[in-house]
Amino acid sequence: MTEPSAAAAPGLPTPVARRVLVVDDDPTVSEVVAEYLQHAGYLVDRAEDGPTALGLAAVLGPDLIVLDLMLPGIDGLEVCRRLRAEPATSGTPVVMLTAKGDEHDRILGLELGADDYVTKPFSPRELVLRVQSVLRRSVGGPQTGATSDDGSRPLLAGDLRLDPAARRTWRADRELALTLREFDLLAFLLAHPGTAFGREELMRRVWGWDFGDLSTVTVHVRRLREKVEDDPAAPRLITTVWGVGYRFDPAGAPGRAAETVVPDAQQ
Repeated sequence: MTEPSAAAAPGLPTPVARRVLVVDDDPTVSEVVAEYLQHAGYLVDRAEDGPTALGLAAVLGPDLIVLDLMLPGIDGLEVCRRLRAEPATSGTPVVMLTAKGDEHDRILGLELGADDYVTKPFSPRELVLRVQSVLRRSVGGPQTGATSDDGSRPLLAGDLRLDPAARRTWRADRELALTLREFDLLAFLLAHPGTAFGREELMRRVWGWDFGDLSTVTVHVRRLREKVEDDPAAPRLITTVWGVGYRFDPAGAPGRAAETVVPDAQQ
């Protein structure tokens, strides 16, 4: 591991660098990605296969994992599945590296809980920007316009409650385990009840993407439905507006504006 090149200004405390685990069996790709991330101020560890990646993730507790799908030992999809199944790593952001034509694997990776993806061949600078974007969301709130009017007050719709400041969500008394992308999407929809949005608009306004695979939105909507709907096959909260996209209908009163509330102290 190499220390980051960024240094604190004189008289100021040294900032705590975020740790990124890069998992790729191609040493050239791994080295280049590591150099760019280190130059951006991150601590970087590397793994060349699936078992090593899982071991390092458990021991080091990285803030984010850059994960190639084509790995020896255990492939990237299985690594992602196991990361999400372990409490210690279930919330660790994952950025996948995929081949340009592997749309099926890319969608499956998103369904398993990956937060973002970059297709090969890729620009290392683009990857660093994606890493920065995902990490910002892991410590801050969703995009502008994705929360209540002051950007921090919790939102309520029926028995569904979302606290943007704490980045926590409950259905009745049960806390939901949402990925970063799922949380941002649900926060945006809760803050705009009764309004239909196209997939392109959701990508731009929720995640700040002006380009990308529209199936990303479809996958995250499907995953959200599995976590917030009584019957994901017949959704009542996140409904499909044919020819447009998706709309959030508050439970029991479709189209009613979501209320801003503060959860009880016990929650």
